[in-house]
Parts: sequence; structure tokens; C-alpha cells
Amino acid sequence: MARLVRPFLFVLLLAATGCHAQSSSTEGKLSPDLARRVEIMLRSKANLPPYYDVLIGPRAKSTVPGFDEITVTFSSDGKATRPMTFLLSTDGKTLAQFNKFDISKDPKEMVSADGRPARGGPENAPVVIVGFDDLECPFCAKMHAQIFPALQARYKDQVRIVYRDFPLVEIHPWAMRAAIDINCLAAQSHDGYWNVVDYIHAHSSEIGGSEKTVAKANETLDTLTREEGKRQKVNMTMLNACIEKQDDSVVRASMKIGSDLGVEATPALFINGERFEGALPIEYVYRVIDNALVAAGKTPPPPVPVPSPDASATTAGQPPARTSSE
Repeated sequence: MARLVRPFLFVLLLAATGCHAQSSSTEGKLSPDLARRVEIMLRSKANLPPYYDVLIGPRAKSTVPGFDEITVTFSSDGKATRPMTFLLSTDGKTLAQFNKFDISKDPKEMVSADGRPARGGPENAPVVIVGFDDLECPFCAKMHAQIFPALQARYKDQVRIVYRDFPLVEIHPWAMRAAIDINCLAAQSHDGYWNVVDYIHAHSSEIGGSEKTVAKANETLDTLTREEGKRQKVNMTMLNACIEKQDDSVVRASMKIGSDLGVEATPALFINGERFEGALPIEYVYRVIDNALVAAGKTPPPPVPVPSPDASATTAGQPPARTSSE
């Protein structure tokens, strides 16, 4: 039903001419005549089928001068849409609908990168890319292997890259395990975190072994994380306890952040707060970052050759090294 109403004109004129009685206070239930005019306008503009009922709520104060708010609900066969908000002018002549966006905050600060392992530039880099990542997502793996090495080669310390967890647990059965394990490692070693992320993205099709089972994938992920932990000389008692506990609260919190920002699929990138979803051509990403640099008063660097997929996969595909004691 929302699709039926959204194509409305930004402002709908209920009556171009004519006199309408007004009370000293416009709040409260609409008069039958005004309610009928609102209903007819909505039905006409949305091509609403006759079997839909239209329920119009009372006027309420709005933040827009000269307008009150009304809510409209459409229902059929006992099923109702979510209430939709419209603005009704205090003189009863104009109905309007538009979206209100909060632009009081710097978009770059809307997606926090605090506390997350990062690659590239420092914390005060002019461009920060926050990627919502699923380690079992093939499109994420492609982006990780092709786009990010190219960005690091071109922009160096001008761009800082951070990942947040967004495992699509409904379709990727071991993605949550992978996210929990790498966060256990990230708590002690950011380098170790990125080494394991590189390896998983380069070898995601092999994580489940020849059996292609979740049990085998979980075993592989735990082993990779422990081996990299030894290489990074982390506190193995703490790491093992974290892996065994499988506390998903940190990952769930990251997923909620993504959902609140409108993320529905992976990969999803926020480039200085500007959201992009899906696989993007590298030239497109260059343009977005260049624009962000210019907006920050920086000069974009000249382009460099894009690394080939094979070269990137080779670099990212090395398994975490083992220590000499193993």
C-alpha cells in the first residue's frame, strides 16, 4: 500500500477556491466534509481499489508552520497498513506528504568505526569507509579481494577501512561463528584479525571441507583463529575461552547498528556516511572517494592500475602462518 501512496504529488490541493469554516483550534477530529475530501483525494491519487477502507485520524500539532498532522490507515479483509503521516494545512485546503530527514549530524560520524580493526589511514583520515561484512558472502569476498587492495594502493593513508559484522544468518549457517571467532582474536590482535579475514574471504568455499557441513566449518574456523592467535602471541587462555563461549552479543550489536542504518544486504559500504550496497565497479568507488576528498579539502591522487583478481587472491589467500613451536 505504501507504494500506492508514495507517487503522490508533493503537495495535494484539496480545494483551489471556496470558503471553509475554521474553528479557533484546528486540533481534533476532522469534520465529515473535510474527512471525505481527504479520502477522495487519497483514493484518486493512489488509484485505491473500492474494497479498501480509509481510516483518517484526528489532527495533531506538527513541527511544520501552518500545518497539522493526520494519520491515515488503509485496510482490507481485516488487514491494515501501518499508519501513514500526512500534513493538513490549518485552513483545510492543502494536504501534503513528504519525508523528514535529520541532517544535524556529520554523516561521517553516523557510522562509528570506534574500536574496530582498521586498515589504511589513521583515525583522522579524511575518508573513512565502514563496510558491513559477512564472511560467508561471495560478493563480500569479491569486494574484499578486488576493491580494497586497489583503494589502499591508490589512496594510502587518505582512506581508512573498517569492517563491522553483518552475518546473514538466515542463509549463511557458519557466518555467525566466523564473526564471533574473529572478534575474539580482534580483542587482542588487529593484525591477526585481518589475516584471518583475508584467508576466510579467499577460501570461503573450502571452509566446510569436502563434507560441506556446518560442523566442519565451525571446526575449521576455530582452528584458523587459534593458529593465528599463536602466531600473534596472544593470550591463548583468553582466546580459547572466548572461542568456547561463543558469545554473540558483540556481533548482534553490530547487526543492529547496520539494521538501524538501513542495511539489508551485504556488502554494504558507508563512505564518510554515504551508503552503498552490493558489488560496485571500482571506478564508481573511486568517484565517490574522490568527491569525499574534495569535500574535505583534499586533492585526490592520480589513478593507479587496479590489481588483478588473481594477484589479490594470491596475497589474501595465504593461510595464517604457524609458529615454530607448532
